[in-house]
Amino acid sequence: MHFHIVTIFPEFFSGPFEHGVISRAKSAGRLEIQIHDLRNWTYDRHKTVDDRPFGGGEGMLLKPEPVFQAVESILPERQAGQRVILLSAQGGKFDQSVARELAELTDLVLVCGRYEGVDERVAEHLVDEEISIGDFVLSGGELGAAVIVDTVARLLPGVLGNEDSSRNESFAAENDGLLDCPQYTRPAEFRGWKVPDVLLGGNHEEIRRWRRAASREKTGRLRPDLIGGGS
Repeated sequence: MHFHIVTIFPEFFSGPFEHGVISRAKSAGRLEIQIHDLRNWTYDRHKTVDDRPFGGGEGMLLKPEPVFQAVESILPERQAGQRVILLSAQGGKFDQSVARELAELTDLVLVCGRYEGVDERVAEHLVDEEISIGDFVLSGGELGAAVIVDTVARLLPGVLGNEDSSRNESFAAENDGLLDCPQYTRPAEFRGWKVPDVLLGGNHEEIRRWRRAASREKTGRLRPDLIGGGS
């Protein structure tokens, strides 16, 4: 899969993608990430990407011209399996089901909004959709883009060392979208707190049932909004 990120702060991504799972996946050729500086598609000596909003108001908006030219240069002819997303506080909420959908693509372009937003013609006529990573406002879309890349990349074949890792964790479809069950490691007793006996007994069917029940209990306690169908 090929990720493209359009931003006015390309140096922001020198950290998030140079460590851990993403870094190893890049080195192994499981995915590609290209960072595109939006200012490369400006033609004045100040490399201007923003301007004041018509009608007045606070702040500045990203101009449509460089954004259109950037995306049209990256994907000259939009094809099936390619999608362009604008990171925006007004967008639909990103979650694991959206991540699974995006993981089926061949190319994903993420346009990072900045300032007070982006000229609305970008949303109306260029991108396929707007996405937000939560009901809060960030200074720009860079953090959101990094979150989306990390989340989607973990679902790609060969990115994780153990493919079952993504199937059994929180929000996984195989887990009916519930939270992951509580996990424990050595020592079996720490400061008087003991690991549940069932996890030490070696009966895999009993462990499976315990984990299932514990997952539902934890979800009901911490995220009751996730409780729905499933058994």
